[in-house]
Amino acid sequence: MTGPRARAWGLAGALTGLVLILDQVAKAVVEAELVPGEDVDVLGPLELTLSHNTGVAFGLASGGGALLVALPILALVAVGVVFSRDPTRRGMWVAVGLLAGGALGNLVDRVRADAVTDYIQVGSWPAFNVADIAVTAGVLLFALAYLRESR
Repeated sequence: MTGPRARAWGLAGALTGLVLILDQVAKAVVEAELVPGEDVDVLGPLELTLSHNTGVAFGLASGGGALLVALPILALVAVGVVFSRDPTRRGMWVAVGLLAGGALGNLVDRVRADAVTDYIQVGSWPAFNVADIAVTAGVLLFALAYLRESR
């Protein structure tokens, strides 16, 4: 495969790798520097606090085991199939790279430790991490890419 399609796949893959690396490095630093439950004030309502989430987003479905590994894999396959249909759609490589990198970042945690490392705390919002930010941004951009084209 050459041309714009190959370029889109390459960019999505590079962004996936970058997000995965940033997420895992940030988690390693937090794990090395904080103990669970310790709060570090950063700025205003932003704090760092180490927690381990055995569920999905915000601790829901705690103890889901193999299902919590299988679902992100199925979602990544679905995203890959949709992306393969039109990888040159404007902004799609960014959406896919963020989504895949974030999903893989949390999947690595789940496989390695049976829990996702969360550490960013804003006010009373449940703790989250770089991977969660990437997945959220990726889903929003994915939806926007399709909404923009449907107009």
